[in-house]
Amino acid sequence: MKYLFVFIFSFFSLTAFSQNVATDSLIQVSSSGGLSQIDEQLFPGAVIYSGSRNNQVYVQHKGIKMWCDRAVFYPKDNFIRIYDNVRMNQGDTIRMSSKYAEYNGKSQFAFASGNVDMKNPGTTLKTDTLFFDRVKQQAYYRSGGTVQDTASTLKSRIGRYFMAEKRYQFLDNVKVTNPEYTIDSDHLNFYTENGHAYMYGPSTIKGTTSTVYCERGFYDTRADEGYFIKNSKIDYNNRRVTGDSLYFNRGNAFASATNNIVVTDTINKSIIKGHYAEVYRAKDSVFITKRAVAISIQDQDSVYIHADKLMVTGPEDDRIVRGFYDVRLFKSDLSGRCDSIITRQSTGLTKMLRKPVLWSGKSQMTGDTIHIQSDTKTERLDSLRVFYNAFIVDQDTSGGFNQIKGKELIGKFNDSSQLEVINMYKNVENLVYSRTDDGELIGVNKGTSGRWEVVFKDSEVSTTTFYNESNDITYKPEELPENARELRGFIWRGEDMILTKEDLFKGKPLPILTPIQGIPLPKLEEDFFDKNQKFEINENSRLKEKDLKTRTTDTPKAIRKEKDADEK
Repeated sequence: MKYLFVFIFSFFSLTAFSQNVATDSLIQVSSSGGLSQIDEQLFPGAVIYSGSRNNQVYVQHKGIKMWCDRAVFYPKDNFIRIYDNVRMNQGDTIRMSSKYAEYNGKSQFAFASGNVDMKNPGTTLKTDTLFFDRVKQQAYYRSGGTVQDTASTLKSRIGRYFMAEKRYQFLDNVKVTNPEYTIDSDHLNFYTENGHAYMYGPSTIKGTTSTVYCERGFYDTRADEGYFIKNSKIDYNNRRVTGDSLYFNRGNAFASATNNIVVTDTINKSIIKGHYAEVYRAKDSVFITKRAVAISIQDQDSVYIHADKLMVTGPEDDRIVRGFYDVRLFKSDLSGRCDSIITRQSTGLTKMLRKPVLWSGKSQMTGDTIHIQSDTKTERLDSLRVFYNAFIVDQDTSGGFNQIKGKELIGKFNDSSQLEVINMYKNVENLVYSRTDDGELIGVNKGTSGRWEVVFKDSEVSTTTFYNESNDITYKPEELPENARELRGFIWRGEDMILTKEDLFKGKPLPILTPIQGIPLPKLEEDFFDKNQKFEINENSRLKEKDLKTRTTDTPKAIRKEKDADEK
């Protein structure tokens, strides 16, 4: 008799309600083999459905299906609360389970709590509480959640899933964990179909061999490659690479950089700059071009090397720098040019090859090959050698050219890396002008010897001395015509002299920089709890009005700044 009364009450309640609500708008509840009852004292206006784990209560409404062990349905409000072993399916895409859920048929708004597990193709979300707006087709959590992708695990304090786009928006304390790397970010958008991640705000990708930082970037979590702009940098093997844009492929151990590039070697105190670079981690090499310049940082004076192309190879304790084509070298008291150059950190030896020339003050040195030796401990310049066809030209104050040539030249630098003394050896020839204190030419000394020594002071020639079987003749100016005042092989390259750092690029056009393909800022999404949208909260819901509002703490600082700027 009791159950007959329950059935009659339920029938008339539903019939009365159906007169005001279309049939397809009414939540449908059934309990095959279970019980339904009314308890006006505990649940006024509700029908209570009971089932079991193997024979659950079944609920459906406009394409969403739910199963549970117990349900409390309020037909007048079209509102239901479901308990224990809750499952919820929407079409073939969303599968959710939890301990508790409630659903409002009028607003199509659902809330789930207790071990919430939501699956969609390719990912699984686990959280403690989840809001689900079926009108917007969006799910939202703000109490911390974990998404498992086919390749990675993604965690954040705040998360939102856009079902139409198959996109997650992760905010605040975002962390992506992959067997090969981790990503930390303030704001990350993740597309479930292809594993593409877009990072905004300070973001770091850290692996066992490298660390990437950017404030706007893209990363393919499945292909393990990315593109980064805005304050981007890559750290690896005690090197740091920065540039307007960076590309990184972890699998190939390759990175490239474009525009305003700086490669810093923190161990060897050196910097390389340019506008295009390629970095091969496995080979421990860097290739850089477009106004490329290598800078060796020293306590008192840095050495600059510019070339059309620069390559840096080798481990940290044996870096090798190679420069090709129109190489230019500058130091405050020494400069030079050649076609190619190679310098090795472990030996401190720099080789200038093919038509090399060095200037110290107004003194020019040339030869077939020039070697500059540095002290590997102090990193100061120690000595230089010019092999074959060594030639020194020194322009005096009146424009004359003092000349010394021989087979080989050896020079020595002082403790301040300034050229101190030069010795010319083997088959030495000389042509030196003699002048009065007023610069008037009184004679030209021309001769040969076995060795000639030149002493410098403040980068200028101070004294010269010849040794070993010298044979000199001093000619009066009229006895030695102009065309006889040059030794064979004389060439003055004063116009090529590099006097400042800026002269490293003298005569070269500015490089045409590659347009950078930007990563646009994310669109400013309206709040999940839209302040213009009125959510109907059933009086029997666990939720309160304050629960359906965006709190200040639900919006990270970076997003708040973007919104404030947009409103202004």
